Amino acid sequence: MSTIASTTGNTQAIGVAYADQNIVNSDMVYVNATGGQIGYTTGAANLPSTVTQLTSKSTGVTINASCGQIVTFNTAIAAGAEASFVVTNSMVSLYDIPVVAIASGAANAITYAINVGAVANGSFAIVISNLSAGSLSEALTINFGILHVAQV
Repeated sequence: MSTIASTTGNTQAIGVAYADQNIVNSDMVYVNATGGQIGYTTGAANLPSTVTQLTSKSTGVTINASCGQIVTFNTAIAAGAEASFVVTNSMVSLYDIPVVAIASGAANAITYAINVGAVANGSFAIVISNLSAGSLSEALTINFGILHVAQV
């Protein structure tokens, strides 16, 4: 296991100066529990993006970003039914792990379940399930982020 002894923030003491950590070939990456984060920088390639779905909750969207939001159309999903759609995204590879969460729009926390149904090079599918006993037609805002695992 390769570890890096950090004395301050993201640096490693090397005598009289500090060098940035190199996590290449490391077994673990640690984050300072009092304020550290793992995520995307604000560089142009990583800026969050937003797309709004047209026509229905089964209509595909295109959003070429590693993170962002998808606003669904407000068509109804019957009680106990599901709607799925494809997210075309040039940033996604077959080995990546898309993560999705409902940010807003749900009547309450237990009316919907959301998950990723499939991943392919350049796309992933989102499945929205209506867990309630009635038809639901809210426009949901879905947060997504891509855990990039391998480049292909």
